[in-house]
Amino acid sequence: MEDEILGKAYDSRLMKRLLKYVRPYRKWVFFAIFLNVLIAGLGPVRPYLTKIAVDDYILLHDSSGLLWIVLSLFGVLVFQAVVQYLNTYFTSWIGQRTIYDMRVEIFTHLQKLSLRFFDTTPIGRLVTRVTNDVEVLNELFSSGIVMVFSDIFIIIWIVVFMFAMDVQLSLVTLSVLPFLVLITMWFRKGARDAYREVRTQLARINTFFQEHVTGMNVVQIFHREEKELSKFREINKAHTDAHVHSVFYYAVFYPSVELLQAVAVGLIIWYGGGEVVQKTISLGVLISFIQYTEMFFRPIRDLSEKYNIMQAAMASSERIFKLLDTEMIIQDSTIISGGIGEAKKSTLKEGRIEFRNVWFRYDDNAGKTEFKKTEQEQNNDEWILKNISFTIEPGTTTAFVGATGAGKSTITNLLLRFYDIHKGEILLDGIDIRLLKQNELRKRFAIVLQDVFLFSGDIQSNITLGNEQFSQEEIQRAAQIVGADSFIEKLPKQYNEEVKERGATLSVGQKQLLAFARALVTQPEILILDEATSSVDTETEQLIQNAITALLQNRTAIVIAHRLSTIQHADKIIVLHKGEIRETGTHQELLALGGIYFKLYQLQYKEQELTT
Repeated sequence: MEDEILGKAYDSRLMKRLLKYVRPYRKWVFFAIFLNVLIAGLGPVRPYLTKIAVDDYILLHDSSGLLWIVLSLFGVLVFQAVVQYLNTYFTSWIGQRTIYDMRVEIFTHLQKLSLRFFDTTPIGRLVTRVTNDVEVLNELFSSGIVMVFSDIFIIIWIVVFMFAMDVQLSLVTLSVLPFLVLITMWFRKGARDAYREVRTQLARINTFFQEHVTGMNVVQIFHREEKELSKFREINKAHTDAHVHSVFYYAVFYPSVELLQAVAVGLIIWYGGGEVVQKTISLGVLISFIQYTEMFFRPIRDLSEKYNIMQAAMASSERIFKLLDTEMIIQDSTIISGGIGEAKKSTLKEGRIEFRNVWFRYDDNAGKTEFKKTEQEQNNDEWILKNISFTIEPGTTTAFVGATGAGKSTITNLLLRFYDIHKGEILLDGIDIRLLKQNELRKRFAIVLQDVFLFSGDIQSNITLGNEQFSQEEIQRAAQIVGADSFIEKLPKQYNEEVKERGATLSVGQKQLLAFARALVTQPEILILDEATSSVDTETEQLIQNAITALLQNRTAIVIAHRLSTIQHADKIIVLHKGEIRETGTHQELLALGGIYFKLYQLQYKEQELTT
């Protein structure tokens, strides 16, 4: 629904914030306004020169004087063309620079937002903010704010020239203005409602199209092509009807303005012609008034277009500022800036991790009132983690197992401060991670996820993520250790082989191997493997296991896995169930307990043991 909101045509609060982006280029804005005022002043000069040409030279048969007027008209046109070029160039330049700054600010802000924000916000909406909504503001900055001055000053200059030549004829000419105001008000209201409907239907089309292109394999597998096409036709027809409805207002407004212009010209000829016959005014005045009338109604039509631009810009800016005002950001502690954090950072060498009575849930309001509840009431809440405490010693491998939703991946998200806990403490080498800068904290970790994300580019850039500090030898060595070199060297361009969007041309196993190489090349102190081998075949898994054995030496490691075969040699295995730690021990110790771990082991290996 947010994409369908259309605010009022002008909002001083929003405009004040928008002008902040123009402020760095204000000298160019003033220069563009000056050019617009100059253009506005040059336009009415031509009809006035026409009046002089008719009255002072044509009627007096003065060809030499007429030549000078013609040359003057030509000079004005050439000068106006040059000024118009400069004006168009600078207004476009201002528009592009401002939206460049705005896009950078939006993207920078998005990178600061916590994962909680992305959990609840559709990606398509964010893409729309950075592309469509910002592009709408480009029209405002390049064709709206500055160009409005041109239209307004053209109207002012025309009225000044007309009244200077003849007051009565000016009043007769402008007698159609009340009708023009009425038709403009009708157009403004109708066009606003129609434009809102167009935006609503466009949002429906975008949503439907994005969803079905992303899920095209499901559509084709279940033979839904005809059904989905029927739905799309319905949505597309609603969008077409909305556009046709909006065209109605334009189809009535512009001919109405043309009609009023024709009426104004008719009044000039009727009244002014009589005045010319009576020799009250000159023929040149009559001709210039006809020209002024044509020039007067042109900016009126332009201002109607500017209204639509302003209206769309206000709606887009409101959505953009709503995004920029989002405060779902994990903040660094202010203690860091005082130097305490830097002093403590120097002690971070070992890699000892400790969770102390940690409580967490994915609810923004969690932690605000729970302190007043009893332990029983707390346990009844939808906590993801409940009073979690454990220690991971430096250089050891600790594995977490449990059913889906037990809270395994949540532990790693909290450790990396993608989310902040509600109660308790998370310590790294004895220091609360909230006292550390997030970038310094995360530099010590490398993580391999089950769902590997690859960027468009090449193999090498996906291993280094654009970090130029790694040499070619380091990149190749990382690939060799995890076994990725076996398929990379078979590619035509090897490490320079192009990677399509999300690694579409690579298998799941190949993408997983690249993720391991990406993690290894950074030489992390702490390695996190979150279901890292669940999507690969047995042969690839064995290859990775051999690499992991060498990789985990003298390195703290956290392994989350469904396959118990991958964690049998872990120094410690922690079993989670419904957000609580139920069992802790080695593989053999947990089997001896005969608890949850033993049942999981039986489920995975009973059939295999029976067959052997």
